[in-house]
Amino acid sequence: MTDTISHQNEGRTTDRGGSGVLIASDIEALAATGAIAPTRPLEAGQVQPASIDLRLGPFAYRVRSSFLPMEGRSVRDKLDQHVMHAIDLSKGAVLERHCFYVVPLIESLALPRSLSGTTNPKSSTGRLDVFTRVIADGAGAFDTVPAGYRGPLYAEISPKTFSIFVHEGSRLTQLRLRRGAVALSEKATRETHAATALVHSDAAVATIKDNTIAVSVDLEGKDSKGLIGYRARRHTGVIDLDLIGHYDAGAFWEPIHAEADGGLILDPGEFYILASKERVSVPPDLCAEMVAYDVLNGEFRVHYAGFFDPGFGWPDGTRAVLEVRSHEVPFLLEDGQIVGRLAYERLTGAPARIYGQGIGSSYAHQGLTLSKHFRR
Repeated sequence: MTDTISHQNEGRTTDRGGSGVLIASDIEALAATGAIAPTRPLEAGQVQPASIDLRLGPFAYRVRSSFLPMEGRSVRDKLDQHVMHAIDLSKGAVLERHCFYVVPLIESLALPRSLSGTTNPKSSTGRLDVFTRVIADGAGAFDTVPAGYRGPLYAEISPKTFSIFVHEGSRLTQLRLRRGAVALSEKATRETHAATALVHSDAAVATIKDNTIAVSVDLEGKDSKGLIGYRARRHTGVIDLDLIGHYDAGAFWEPIHAEADGGLILDPGEFYILASKERVSVPPDLCAEMVAYDVLNGEFRVHYAGFFDPGFGWPDGTRAVLEVRSHEVPFLLEDGQIVGRLAYERLTGAPARIYGQGIGSSYAHQGLTLSKHFRR
């Protein structure tokens, strides 16, 4: 196994001393050397421009509660203490809303010491309000793969609004791998934004801090005839994650239109799909992640699915879809209110293919868009 990753067969590459978020060819090279070790071969489309989709294994375990293994302990040890029953996913099964499950993933890792990783739900997972996090053995934090990690990975899954039908091989989460320092400096972020707008807004420059730019919420709906979002309905049917463009949105979602005062009161426990006021762009040699906004600035959480691939919205910009849930109290969200920050990171090079460029990206030209499971 080696820390040297080949960039042959890629497009333009950038010499950055090997540091950066790994691109598709890097990930494929890791799989070829066994640093990414699935129990069955990778599938077409599983490796994305700057991440790899992780697949559910053949069994899900219903557990009493969420947990972390902590240092020196394995997830399997904790499962033995907390599991209620096993569910066979080989032919598919329903994961019920408000229940907790832990699923061993098909992909395990044997990373070199120079590589670490983070995970996030896929876009479609977040837009269905499926709360999922990845756990590694010995981990003291969710969605974090320590440098040099060797061992299995597990997905903790808790559908919050809709019960879902999944099977062995379903992809709910994705892994992004990093080597060295990857975050842009504030100076580099400003220079990049000046060369090619990262967030298309007159106020964007003023909101740049470190490697992040603020994103606000659109509650006017000027581009959608006053439609500003959707509120999830309760007590709906099951959503099969394999069925694309299958479901009538009206059976699962209630449309929300702009109010005269430009505000929206978020009800505790309700789940909303909204959109950013700004159009956002990710240049081909960068990737981005939506960072949760400081809870001290509002009693709500935005964006379960935080990864933005290189090429997303580039160069003219695409609105970001926001997955929003209020916390313990009703909260008044107002038009133009900052709800998150986009953090930009450098790649090890420019991928041969970018988001939306013939790779089956579901949200390449999105406006206010529900998950790909609903008819448009």
